[in-house]
Amino acid sequence: MLLDEVLPEFHVRASYGTQVVASPERVYASVWTADFDHWGLMRTLFMLRGLPGLLAAPRETWRRVRAQGGRRRVRLEDVLASGFTLLGEQPGEELVLGTVGRFWLARGELRPVRPESFREVSVPGTAKAAWNFAVHPGTGGRTVLTTETRVLCADHATRRRFRAYWAVIGPFSGLIRREMLAAIRDTAEAASHTRAA
Repeated sequence: MLLDEVLPEFHVRASYGTQVVASPERVYASVWTADFDHWGLMRTLFMLRGLPGLLAAPRETWRRVRAQGGRRRVRLEDVLASGFTLLGEQPGEELVLGTVGRFWLARGELRPVRPESFREVSVPGTAKAAWNFAVHPGTGGRTVLTTETRVLCADHATRRRFRAYWAVIGPFSGLIRREMLAAIRDTAEAASHTRAA
């Protein structure tokens, strides 16, 4: 698995999966085209994440929250434009995204990183995250779609901060991952039904 090569060691790991009634090729293509804000949950949670900034910069924060509140599509390319980097891809099978930052802060301080430098030693006080989508042939005309997130903290103090953050945010992050999987599944299955009709 490509994710194992990109981030073999980690302090936190979360994985989710679903079965899709569509070909692996269709499912993989849908990873790139699906609207990840499928249920509106992603948008809501990102808005809530920004609310603590109201104390430090109320006007700027309120403007950003209102802008995020409008319904818009969120595709993989939007995720890549928001501070993540495509670290590797095995077309048709798996892709891995990554970033470095201080995720526990209100803004996250995401720092896009070059794929070739992602494996280097992290700056103290930061954590690196790698996240994949993988497609596997299933049985009975189904495809297994999985996503896994791994986080490696640069030092002990960072690990303590991140674990406290993850204790609160982890369940919501899981909901977002499930929303993304549902979006990909529904996009792939709709395309398969359209093609079959």
